[in-house]
Amino acid sequence: MALALLAPLGDQVIPGGAIGPMTTYRVGGPAALLVMATSYQDLSAVGDAVAASELPVLVVGRGSNLLVSDAGFGGIAVVLAVAGFGFVTADDLIVRAGGAVPLPALARQTVELGLTGLEWAVGVPGSVGGGVRMNAGGHGGDIAHSLISCRVVDVSRKGGPVSTMETAELEFEYRHSAIGAGQVVTEAAFRLTPGEPEAGRRTIRQIVRWRREHQPGGQNAGSVFTNPADDSAGRLIDTAGLKGRRWRTAMVSPKHANFIQADPDGSADDVKELIDQVQAEVDRAHGVRLTPEVRMIGFPKPHIQVEGSAVDRG
Repeated sequence: MALALLAPLGDQVIPGGAIGPMTTYRVGGPAALLVMATSYQDLSAVGDAVAASELPVLVVGRGSNLLVSDAGFGGIAVVLAVAGFGFVTADDLIVRAGGAVPLPALARQTVELGLTGLEWAVGVPGSVGGGVRMNAGGHGGDIAHSLISCRVVDVSRKGGPVSTMETAELEFEYRHSAIGAGQVVTEAAFRLTPGEPEAGRRTIRQIVRWRREHQPGGQNAGSVFTNPADDSAGRLIDTAGLKGRRWRTAMVSPKHANFIQADPDGSADDVKELIDQVQAEVDRAHGVRLTPEVRMIGFPKPHIQVEGSAVDRG
């Protein structure tokens, strides 16, 4: 039924489309259906297909905070195409950007426009849409500092209803917003301040240099765990003796303990098992239960035993 409703989109719909390789881990399996959306009409069709089929829906973005299981995702995965959602426009100090725009590109473009406030985004590999949903940030800045509003499509509902959300409605917290998993941020508006392009370029160079010196490259999704209050997840993992720990095709980075690397042609399930190991061992060593920042898709829910019964843990 879902495929029939999406048939008018033609080759924008890919049965068994590989989404694991679209993530920055570059491992993992396919989606039952992958939709490359170029318009609001496309997203409306996705909403109709989800409502009619009751299939789960996944918004992929640039995949910089996703780990997709080797088995894949048994639903409809949605990616905003740059062709429809890759625009950047400026009107005085207000910049509007489509949800598919890479954050590093937005950082560089706004600097060249003589604006400041988004230089930090050059070090974040996600998209504008994903950055808004996760309140992406780094180097003293985050989305919440400059966002005015965003346009959101709920592809989990019939017709894909569209709404505009102001900053106050988004309930921004550290790496969190009120935007749900079935909602797509299609565009965002930012209020920036005047800046000198050369000063902005200098800041960007410093950020890029710092990240190269302190963080690993390769196949990873950035920080795996959010930092606990008044502490660092990387420090806790390191002092638990886990830096450099390898599990099959996955490894805790020797450069930064809060990064987990996947080998080329590696296994997403190996990455997930190593995440679980790190979480359990930090809990044993420090009494702190780290919270994953990475969204894990298609993995079975863990269970714990309570008085002899298996119970979902989350």
